[in-house]
Amino acid sequence: MTSTVIVSTGALSPLDVVDVARHLAHVELSNESIEAMTHSRSVIDALVTDTVPHYGVSTGFGALATKQIPIELRTQLQRSLIRSHAASSGAEIDREIVRGLMLNRLSTMATGRTGVRPVVAQTYAALLNASITPVIGEYGSLGCSGDLAPLSHCALAVMGEGKVRDAQGDLLDAARAMAAAGIDPVVLAEKEGLALINGTDGMLGMLLMAAADLHRLATTADISAAMSVEGLLGTDAVFATDLHALRPHPGQRDSAANIRTALAESVLIAEQKAGAHKFTRVQDAYSLRCAPQVHGAVRATLAHAESVAAIELASAIDNPVVTFDGRVESNGNFHGAPIGYVLDFLAIAVADLASISERRTDRFLDTARNHGLNAFLADDPGVDSGHMIAQYTAAGIVSELKRLAVPASVDSIPSSAMQEDHVSMGWHAGLKLRKAIDGLERVLSIELFTSARALDMRDGGLATSKSSPVITAVREVIRTKVQGPGTDRFLAPEIEAVRLLVADAQILNAANSVLKTPLA
Repeated sequence: MTSTVIVSTGALSPLDVVDVARHLAHVELSNESIEAMTHSRSVIDALVTDTVPHYGVSTGFGALATKQIPIELRTQLQRSLIRSHAASSGAEIDREIVRGLMLNRLSTMATGRTGVRPVVAQTYAALLNASITPVIGEYGSLGCSGDLAPLSHCALAVMGEGKVRDAQGDLLDAARAMAAAGIDPVVLAEKEGLALINGTDGMLGMLLMAAADLHRLATTADISAAMSVEGLLGTDAVFATDLHALRPHPGQRDSAANIRTALAESVLIAEQKAGAHKFTRVQDAYSLRCAPQVHGAVRATLAHAESVAAIELASAIDNPVVTFDGRVESNGNFHGAPIGYVLDFLAIAVADLASISERRTDRFLDTARNHGLNAFLADDPGVDSGHMIAQYTAAGIVSELKRLAVPASVDSIPSSAMQEDHVSMGWHAGLKLRKAIDGLERVLSIELFTSARALDMRDGGLATSKSSPVITAVREVIRTKVQGPGTDRFLAPEIEAVRLLVADAQILNAANSVLKTPLA
């Protein structure tokens, strides 16, 4: 059954945004929010015929803010704003980005600080509930003065104009889709057009969804690291609680605990400690030994990003705003710098998490470092190439992630005749982070795919598994989709099959299925 998210004057939770954006949760406006919007609208209505200029009500926009608009043209002003600003270009962005953007803008409306009528907010909720999604191109936002073009496409749809996709994904005119859903288009009143586009809603939605993904992937990375430690006959001694208490970063502590838990009761680790594998190694390579430090730094970065997102979720972002004491004031709260910075920061963390994973994968393929396994994990090296090119794929992705880690937020191109002379580029930071997370998911999948094969070659397969209970459970779920070692096969479908196990949390669920307390 679809859940319901209540939008009120308070902050939405990150889970609320993800539920609506990804899982099509139903949206309802609270009575409190309706009252707040009604009250603030009365403030705007009192200014409609005022001869004193008020930005967004009786003036032009941006560099045109010095232009006083006649009373009879002030509603046309709002429609013209939306039509002219709905100027995106490029590939169509994902539905979940648009839905997250719409919900975040609806949340700001519900605070009663924007001056829009309740009917506008109710129409946004109706579009979300009907799964009508405005079509938006990837280019058009500079991450300042709001995500202008993306938000304008949404406002255009509310007006019954532009293109949308319906619940089935079919491309339709907005008016036709709304009529089919029984939704009336809105004729925007004074201030409303501006209120619908002055927000950081798109970049915030991308941040929240990225954070949800990274929680899953950070723990999955701990599992994949544990499988690599076991498959490469490493030591679990470096994950001891007291060692990590010497450097008590919370993320490092949690990652070390996860790896320690995943390796508990491993026969292969016990044999290595007993010297059964007949080699002497004082300490493991950094990609194994330092996994908690790197994975933990990713977790710390994520925690910081989420603290920024929490503040943003509790914010009312518009320009001008209707203050609690009834003033209508211009401000700069639409600037996306706080979100842009952490989106870029996360892209750095994602690139490094993928990089250390790829290094672990590579160790399995080199006979000088894999401690007795066949070259490239091939069935018959020379005749077979094993996972040689799977590592190439991971390396290519990691190289791309390093390019994506170059921050977007350090760039700024002035716009609007130098009125908007410093912008955040946070929208593009969000888009590249989404691509980076997709790459990380694939790199971790290749590590899991490779370590599962290596472990089968170590112990002969699941029937004679020497893995820990957690890792055995993960190997079992992988083997439901991918065959064990053998002669060379078409690898791309197998890599994708493991990626899907990572994406829908089956890897994580398998690990937790044998634990009383889930991994952190």
